[in-house]
Amino acid sequence: MTCQCGKTYIVKQGDILFNIAQRELGNGNRWPEIMNSDCSKPVDETIFPGQELCIPKESEPPKPPRNGGFAKIVSSQTYQSMFPSRDSLYSYNSLVTATQRYPSFCNEGSDTERKREAAAFLANIAHETAEGNSGLVYIEELRCIPNGCGDEYCDSSNTQYPCQAGRSYHGRGPMQLSWNYNYGSAGQALSLDLLNNPDLVKTDGAIAFLTALWFWMTPQPPKPSCHEVISGLWNPSPDDVNAGRRPGFGMTINIINGGLECGRPTDDRVERRVNFYRQFCQMLGVSADDNIYCDTMQPY
Repeated sequence: MTCQCGKTYIVKQGDILFNIAQRELGNGNRWPEIMNSDCSKPVDETIFPGQELCIPKESEPPKPPRNGGFAKIVSSQTYQSMFPSRDSLYSYNSLVTATQRYPSFCNEGSDTERKREAAAFLANIAHETAEGNSGLVYIEELRCIPNGCGDEYCDSSNTQYPCQAGRSYHGRGPMQLSWNYNYGSAGQALSLDLLNNPDLVKTDGAIAFLTALWFWMTPQPPKPSCHEVISGLWNPSPDDVNAGRRPGFGMTINIINGGLECGRPTDDRVERRVNFYRQFCQMLGVSADDNIYCDTMQPY
């Protein structure tokens, strides 16, 4: 190791300078500050696995966006209280770093709506990764450990994001990202090669939370985004109204897993999501919205 002007960083498969700067410096736009091992500036953005880089100074806790956002709503102490048994992958700083890529997250609508969005996002990822009543415990789908799930989550008809040999696209990360087309879409949006490197979602905390926020913030027509339906930004279409779909926490469940959990009598899965949501709303000092269930909503 030859770095004399900062902290040594060894480039991993799938790394780009922007994401290294996000994780190590708290701001992806600071990537030009990252130096080569001889402390000269990188000539260009082309880096390769195993390359030694120098991070100019120790990482500092990420700062919230100028207008507030998630870090202003949920403090480190509150986050720790919400997730006392969380896996080390799911650190507070990793989540705050990821939110900087999506500045509209928890930053639109009224103060109540912003707090409800934080509670709704955390409630859903708590459920997706829970052991009992403790959320953010698991980093991947348990039944696929240690050898993956083969081609079970491979949609071979998807030619835009084809499955790669030897890769398993089972659930990973706080939103349990699954299927090759979701790894491909998320990777394209985040400038990461997740089709070839799906394990980045379970080994890099910032990337793990980025995939969850990508899903939360991105509409997938005909579905709106979870962000829109919890932030007061979504106007249901006539078809949505006829299908019983209304803004609120229940619609986030419909978007995430409506085919299995909505349009049917409420089961334990939905109750756990709702219980987390109510608990987190209370911890953030806001009431839960009225439309917290999805039993009367038709799935998409």
